[in-house]
Amino acid sequence: MNIKEIIVVEGKSDTIAIRRATGADTIETNGSAIDDETLVRIQHAVKTRGVIVFTDPDYPGRRIRSIIEERVPGVKHAFLDKKLTIAKNGKGVGIEHAADEDIREALRSVYSLDDQPTVTISLADLMEARLMGHPDAKRRREKLGELLQIGHVNGKGLKKRLEMFRIGQDRLEEALQVLDKEEKDE
Repeated sequence: MNIKEIIVVEGKSDTIAIRRATGADTIETNGSAIDDETLVRIQHAVKTRGVIVFTDPDYPGRRIRSIIEERVPGVKHAFLDKKLTIAKNGKGVGIEHAADEDIREALRSVYSLDDQPTVTISLADLMEARLMGHPDAKRRREKLGELLQIGHVNGKGLKKRLEMFRIGQDRLEEALQVLDKEEKDE
């Protein structure tokens, strides 16, 4: 797999997994304690080769992603579902535990904020789709996050993430149809 961008990961184990799966270059944040020097390296990488943020699907990973989004415009994002990143012993979550093909698939589905038109999703749309304010909302958001490869978030976070990645009403409706069909088949 030929990836021109530099991939931002949390640590050495993630770098090993990324190199094994793709051969791509990485910048390590060294966990959630991302410092100014690392942010400057990421800013430089955005200008020279581009950056894909690929952090673990847990709180520290979301925190790192948020800090980078806030401080470094122009980054792209890749997501892996939490269930694909659980250690074999069940006692850890991280990109380093994912299968090579899952890593490659996540990197094929990268989101860029710059190349898509602005989108607005209303909270009413999310409530009508049973993604907020419904007993099954959390489960439906998790499934939708998997389908769209945007990670897991709460209701307001889903609205923000859909808009941030410019996932329009049509694409959302397609994903909801798949989700509804899966629910009927269960």
